[in-house]
Amino acid sequence: MNEDKHYRPATLAVRAGQRRTAEGEHAEPLFLTSSYVFGSAAEAAARFSGAEPGNIYSRFTNPTVRTFEARLAALEGGERCVATASGMSAILATCLGLLKAGDHIASSRAIFGSTVVLFDNYLGKLGIETSYVDLEDLDAWAAAIRPETRLLFLESPSNPLTTLGDIRALADLAHANNCLLVVDNCFCTPALQRPLALGADIVIHSATKYLDGQGRCVGGAVVGDAERVGGDVYGFLRTAGPTMSAFNAWVFLKGLETLALRMQAHCRNAQQLAEWLTAHPAVTRVHYPGLDSHPQHELAGRQQSGYGGIVSFEVKGGQAGAWQVVDATELLSITANLGDAKTTITHPATTTHGRLSPEQRAAAGITDGLLRVAVGLEDVRDIQEDLARGLDAL
Repeated sequence: MNEDKHYRPATLAVRAGQRRTAEGEHAEPLFLTSSYVFGSAAEAAARFSGAEPGNIYSRFTNPTVRTFEARLAALEGGERCVATASGMSAILATCLGLLKAGDHIASSRAIFGSTVVLFDNYLGKLGIETSYVDLEDLDAWAAAIRPETRLLFLESPSNPLTTLGDIRALADLAHANNCLLVVDNCFCTPALQRPLALGADIVIHSATKYLDGQGRCVGGAVVGDAERVGGDVYGFLRTAGPTMSAFNAWVFLKGLETLALRMQAHCRNAQQLAEWLTAHPAVTRVHYPGLDSHPQHELAGRQQSGYGGIVSFEVKGGQAGAWQVVDATELLSITANLGDAKTTITHPATTTHGRLSPEQRAAAGITDGLLRVAVGLEDVRDIQEDLARGLDAL
C-alpha cells in the first residue's frame, strides 16, 4: 500500500504496513525464523553497522513484527512503533530507553498496579524516582514537576475507575517544562482516541487487550517519533530483547483489521450496562465516562470518539458483597484480563491492584466493594442477567 496517501483509519487498520513478497500472498505472511541469510560478508557488515537497512536477527528485525509496527504507527499517527513482548515491557523499554539515574517521573496515581510496582520497586533501584498525583488535578501535576522531571505518565481512561486526564492540557504543561508526555492508550485504542494528535509525545499499548480482541496473545507497543521511539526505545529493545514474537504480531495484525468495529460494539454494550447498573439498588456508584454523572463526561466527549468498554461499579457489602457478585456469575469470565470478546469481571483490590498497600489503594480510589467489568460482545441482556444473579441477592 502507498502509505504516502492519506487513507482513513478504517483503511489503515486493514492495509497499512503490508509489503507483499515475491509469492504474491494476499494475507500478511508469518515469518517464523530466528535469523536471516546475507548475500555476502560485505552485506552482513553493512546490515550490522546500520549502513544498510534490512533483516539481521528476529530479536529486533522481523518482517511480520515490522508490519504490525507500521500499521499501529499509522493508526496512532506516529512516525515509529516498537513492538514488545508485553504492555509492561513497553513501559519498561520506554523508561529505560529515555531515562537515567537521577531523573524523575511525575505519574498519575490512577494507573495499573504493576506499573506502580515497576516504578517504585525496580526503577527506584536504578535511581529513577516517581511522584504520584491525582490524574484530573492539573495544579497537582504542575506542583509535582521538578528540574529533574523528564516524563509525565498517565492512563486515560484509568484502570479501573475510568478517570480521564486532559491530554492536551497535560501536553502543554509537559512541554512548557521540557518534559515528555507518555499516555497509556490501552482502554481506548486509536479507534477511540489518538493522544499524539492531542499533543502527547509517546503512546503505550498493551496489545494483549483490545488490539488483539480475543484474549489470544501477549504483547505491547510504544508509538512516537523516529528519534526517541525509533532510536532510544528501539535501541533498548535491540540490546535487552523484550521482543514480540512473530506469531503474536501476526495475530495482532488480524485483530487490528476489526478493531474499529469491535470498539463500537464494546462501547454500545458498556453504555447499556452502565445505565442498567445505575438503577440497581445494590450498586452504590458506577464509573463510566458515557454517563452524565461521570465527572469528566464532557472531557471524554471532546477527546474520545467513544466512551470505551470498561465499566466499574461499587456494591454494598464491601469485599464480601463484591465477591458474592463475582461468584454468582455463570456467563462472565472471572479473569483480570480485558479487551476480550468475552465479558470479564474482576475484583481490583485483590487482583490487579492487590500488590499495592491499603493506603495506596485508598489513595487511588480502589475500594473493597469495587468491581470492574470489561464488557464483551455478547448480548448485553445476558450480561445484565448474569450480574443480576449476585446483585439481587445483596
